[in-house]
Amino acid sequence: MIAPSAMLRRLPSLNALKAFEAAARHESFTKAADELSVTQGAVSHQVKALEAELGLRLFNRERQRLIITDAGRNYLEVVRDAFDRLAVGTNRLLQLQRSGVLTVTTSPNFAAKWLVHRLGNFVEAHPEIDLRVSATMHHVDFAREEVDLAVRHGEGNWPGLDTVRLSPEQLFAVCSPKLFTRRRQVAKPADILKYPLIHMDSRADWSRWLQAAGIENSKAIHGPVLNRASMVIDAAINGQGIALARTTLAAFDLISGRLVRPFAETLRLSKTYWIICPKATTTLPKIVTFRNWLLAEADSDVRQLKKLGVFRAKG
Repeated sequence: MIAPSAMLRRLPSLNALKAFEAAARHESFTKAADELSVTQGAVSHQVKALEAELGLRLFNRERQRLIITDAGRNYLEVVRDAFDRLAVGTNRLLQLQRSGVLTVTTSPNFAAKWLVHRLGNFVEAHPEIDLRVSATMHHVDFAREEVDLAVRHGEGNWPGLDTVRLSPEQLFAVCSPKLFTRRRQVAKPADILKYPLIHMDSRADWSRWLQAAGIENSKAIHGPVLNRASMVIDAAINGQGIALARTTLAAFDLISGRLVRPFAETLRLSKTYWIICPKATTTLPKIVTFRNWLLAEADSDVRQLKKLGVFRAKG
């Protein structure tokens, strides 16, 4: 609550105070004008208006010289002290926007397969930001929860929120390079049915992939059904079979060589990962810093996957 006395404050124009302080420091309207990027006449006008409002002289003009009066010198101390306090307070406020706690929420899959591996790099580069990550399927209500930014999977249609696409997505087969031996080679997509197929939620995606690859007898689909994409990818890494994985979640393991992409066949996806936050806070420095870092990491993934010949389709 604002005190009644604060509501009744009478303060001179800030521009007039800036003109007075600069003129007093330089003892010149011309030099003050250069510093403030205005005309000499504008500085003179501001000072005269301030003198009129205060009802006293702040300067004497003698033979083209500007001489500060005793009253002006006393007032200068007050103005400088006020400006110093404003500068300190402004710097503190901006520092809080650049640093402090940054709370991010995302899905358990994205946290486990994409974010966690990279957090050390962000923390090392930005020690001023106290990063807090919450992995949950709950979609945050920014108006009611103390969350700054979220990374979510979808089509980007979250009304009232600022949305930035993290990266293009595709769905393709992946497996451990250890899965294939001299005895069990995969020469054509149909050979995939020799291996267990790891499924996500249902067997629908594999049915679509096999159909797109022109593989008949898709009723021969077999293998476990898991309910987390991170579990599907980890099972593939452990050599338990061949899985279908999205680009973003598989990128780290493909780049590190723990997974390979044995076939070019790809399913296009309409959904991908998005960085979202309230429009009112989208330009806060700490949010900009984290969003730019996410985008840079995702761009690096795409470049490396293209070099490996893994990222083939246009996103």
